[in-house]
Amino acid sequence: MKLYTHPGASSLSVHILLRETRLPFDLEVINVTAKVRADGSDYWKVAQRGMVPLLELDNGETLTENLVIAQYLCDLAGRRDLMPEPGTMQRYRVMEWQSYVAAELHKSFVPMFWPIDEEMRTLVLQRIRSRLVFLDESLKGPFLTGETFTAADAYLFVIGSWARHFGIPTDEFPRVRNLLKLVSERQSVRDALNAEGRGLVVIDDPDPMP
Repeated sequence: MKLYTHPGASSLSVHILLRETRLPFDLEVINVTAKVRADGSDYWKVAQRGMVPLLELDNGETLTENLVIAQYLCDLAGRRDLMPEPGTMQRYRVMEWQSYVAAELHKSFVPMFWPIDEEMRTLVLQRIRSRLVFLDESLKGPFLTGETFTAADAYLFVIGSWARHFGIPTDEFPRVRNLLKLVSERQSVRDALNAEGRGLVVIDDPDPMP
């Protein structure tokens, strides 16, 4: 398999899962903004949608979209801790949180990449903050679904870690901040960040990576 990713983009969550599962893969870090591959060639030629993540399978097929790739990889590796058994409520809870991160938090950040004025920026930041407030109030354990790290936490780690890049303090969300810290300390996360770069990901780093 081969994963195409962009430093600190949402594709980092898939990169983390690949390292968690220990599935063999090749990595290519591209510039998704310019649509340029590592060798300088046109990314559009391999990615019909021009986005990341893009997972190229050994049979030549490709998969896109974070939630779909996450399920595929966890099922392929048989990692029921990351993605519980199909048909169980535990799996639906993980998928529920994945969908929340995608639809409510990730999408709320999108206007921050646009040339918006200060009034609009204030409104967007308020929307993001409201989503983080909900997350903080909803957390009952160290991770989204309780005591176990799942694919949903990998996704939240990436998007949640964008907050400080855009000037949103995380001190007022102690549960979310604790989750981000716990995930940032996982070896899979540190290895993924070292391999592709941090991009927008800003984390507490008491033990700086080399």
